[in-house]
Amino acid sequence: MLAHLNLKVRKWTVGTLAAFALAASGSAYSAPKTVLVVGDSLSAEYGLARGTGWVALLEQKLKAAKLDARIVNASISGDTTSGGRSRLPALLAQHKPNVVVLELGANDGLRGLPIASAEDNLRSMIALSQQNQAKVLLVGIRMPPNYGRAYTERFTGMYKALSTELKVPLVPYMLQGVDLVPANFQADRMHPLATAHPVILNNIWPQLAPLIKN
Repeated sequence: MLAHLNLKVRKWTVGTLAAFALAASGSAYSAPKTVLVVGDSLSAEYGLARGTGWVALLEQKLKAAKLDARIVNASISGDTTSGGRSRLPALLAQHKPNVVVLELGANDGLRGLPIASAEDNLRSMIALSQQNQAKVLLVGIRMPPNYGRAYTERFTGMYKALSTELKVPLVPYMLQGVDLVPANFQADRMHPLATAHPVILNNIWPQLAPLIKN
């Protein structure tokens, strides 16, 4: 009788442990992913009503698609790659993102800062994100033609080179299709109106979606 009771206890213990393990596994599987966006004014809703920029639209799109993801928008207007690089370690430690979207470089270019420095900053940010087990999406921008052909080509090539070198997906130009229409921009002719941000999201989504879904 005692031996039979001990056998039943052992079975119950094993079964209970298995149930707890399954529950823990299911909980981990269903945990929402965190997407960290580190960008500048193009992602920080500069000059826009809150909730109308492409990052806010992304959050709405994820909810509509029933994709369980939490968006952390750590973008700051005027930020450079140097600023992003200095902020990133704390952001990674705090939010532990599954995906990091890097949308930086425009202010480096507009200020005529050395492309080599911007490239080194972005490389460091990508590597640090990957070391923290996060997938990275690099979002590119272009410089106006008045900066000269040599500079603009080197600037655009920076993003492609980093994407190839570090094997991260790239959105070559986030303003594709937006910059062709002057009416898409605010009075400063640099920052898109809210009506253009769905186009920006459409440019980014095809490269970002697989990182969130997988």
